[in-house]
Amino acid sequence: MSVEELKFSVRVPASSANIGPGFDALGMALTLYFELGLVDGDLPPGAEVLTEHHPALQAFVYAGGSGSLWARNEIPMGRGLGFSGAARVGGVIAALRQKSSASNLLSVERENILAITTDLEGHPDNVAASLVGGVTASASGKVAKLPLALRPKIVVWVPESKTSTRESRTTLADTVSLQDAVFNIGHATLLMAALAAGDVATLRVATQDRLHQDVRLTGAPPSREAIACALSGPAWCAWLSGSGPTVAAMCSEADVLSVVASLPRGGEIKILDIDLVGAQILGAE
Repeated sequence: MSVEELKFSVRVPASSANIGPGFDALGMALTLYFELGLVDGDLPPGAEVLTEHHPALQAFVYAGGSGSLWARNEIPMGRGLGFSGAARVGGVIAALRQKSSASNLLSVERENILAITTDLEGHPDNVAASLVGGVTASASGKVAKLPLALRPKIVVWVPESKTSTRESRTTLADTVSLQDAVFNIGHATLLMAALAAGDVATLRVATQDRLHQDVRLTGAPPSREAIACALSGPAWCAWLSGSGPTVAAMCSEADVLSVVASLPRGGEIKILDIDLVGAQILGAE
């Protein structure tokens, strides 16, 4: 049986990027999934054949894949939970898997997958987290997975409105003051250290930002309210997920229901975990 005839699927987690001060650098994989595979006979339940405009199929073709793809998706689109990043990671992996059945494909090709998907996405934070899982820092073609001393719950508040990441980025300043740059470097570093140490008391301060969040929240008052509501309750911290409008809050499992109750109406609430595995190739090897 040829490599092309082997049935497989690729499952990729959603992501929450920036996490406050880590603009275009920090990302967190979440337990919502995008799954795709090669069309070969009947489709899996809930799957649909992708059109030529879908980011997963475009990434698949860009990486040298051939044929049609099916997909099923749990990630809200245009809401700041890394849908396009997950789709592109899945498409690139499917193209590489079509050519090779190596059991270590994802580890061997990790930098290549990151490079291709970063080129397609325009920034590495979402794709890096979706690719390797956990909480990641990414820059200059490299990704590092942070050690975590916490196993928190992530409560996401997802409004019906959508945000275009491309349009949202045009509202951001081309230059920033030295003071604001130092503020964000310090707080991003503090955030990584707090997560590694399990220092929940520091997380609220560590997720403060001066580069992107306030500008984006100016155009999304309900998201600003959701962050304030989460921080008025037992959440350790809260941030605008990606370019929004989704808001993510981190808390202990014991406080999940209290955090949910603190959030405003007008948004769908999902209680998630941090996905620690990242993208996976499922099926025949």
